[in-house]
Amino acid sequence: MFSWQTEQKPILALSPMDGITDVAYRQIHALYGKPSIMFTEFTNVEGMFMSDHTKLFTDLMYLPEQRPIIAQIFGSTPEYFYKAAIVCCELGFDGIDINMGCPAKNVAHLGGGAALIGKPELAKEIIRSVQKGVSDWTNGKLITDVALSEEKLKKIEEMKKQAQHIPPAHRSAIPVSVKTRIGVNEITIEEWVKHLLETEPANISIHGRTLKQMYTGLADWEAIGKAAQIIRQSNTTVMGNGDILSKNDALMRIEKYKLDGVLIGRASMGNPFIWDKDDKEYSPEQRLQIALEHAKLHKDTKAENLFIQMRKHFSFYISNFPHAHEIKVSLLKANSYLESEEIITTALNEKPWIQS
Repeated sequence: MFSWQTEQKPILALSPMDGITDVAYRQIHALYGKPSIMFTEFTNVEGMFMSDHTKLFTDLMYLPEQRPIIAQIFGSTPEYFYKAAIVCCELGFDGIDINMGCPAKNVAHLGGGAALIGKPELAKEIIRSVQKGVSDWTNGKLITDVALSEEKLKKIEEMKKQAQHIPPAHRSAIPVSVKTRIGVNEITIEEWVKHLLETEPANISIHGRTLKQMYTGLADWEAIGKAAQIIRQSNTTVMGNGDILSKNDALMRIEKYKLDGVLIGRASMGNPFIWDKDDKEYSPEQRLQIALEHAKLHKDTKAENLFIQMRKHFSFYISNFPHAHEIKVSLLKANSYLESEEIITTALNEKPWIQS
């Protein structure tokens, strides 16, 4: 059973990235690099229950190779966090992470994500609601008690089969963690983590920017380090996040700032090898083959009309070799797996980078 406290240190985790770390992306990393822990993309708790369709439940899809896998959820309503916790437990996740760090306007302006840093009492109520949901599920609360439609209950059963999750006879509690930022308009992380620690979360992950910064400027690792000093006085583990470029960089920051681990985000894009094969060049053939495998996984796990989402991934796989630009331009126009397969197969056969 997964535990933040007993997980082998240092922890190198795949950071949740909305629109990026979907089930296909995580599966490629599970097969070719394997981070210590993976998170889903964040899922809106209000949308899970207020919407009539099951689309948001698909964001919680995972495959067995991706364990330990943690569901990340966001929102601003404790009642829906409670219900979402029961759903996540039923789906067999190894943990639940509450997003209190997203700076996107459509999240923060509705009171969720990083906006919760400025609402510590609500934030603590949300954490306790998730913890209670986990506790109630552990003590026998049924998924049918959460007022879900038959369509959603059917979807949950389908997802459990895909994840090869067989509910154990004895239910065990899963850890609840928080991912956050160092402040809203200014750095307040030392005061903020003291509020979070009142709820005894299993882990706190800290992105080294404020809400105001969004993704601009540099992550402030000194602020992360100061917060880590406070967190280390508790039983809560602490992770850092922001601007990590390589595994060596990650290990250096873990040691320097006395962390249990780090989350790696953008540096993992197009680079599933980052977890255990640092500083090695991969051939154009290898990168194209993995890009094609990623595309097939995307096709197999999402509707065909969503294939254009794969284009952004192609742009990271295909770079820095002769004729890479021409291949990339073609792939960025691909509307289906079959089109991308033809482009990549032709490139692998012709090998224009060798002939240059």
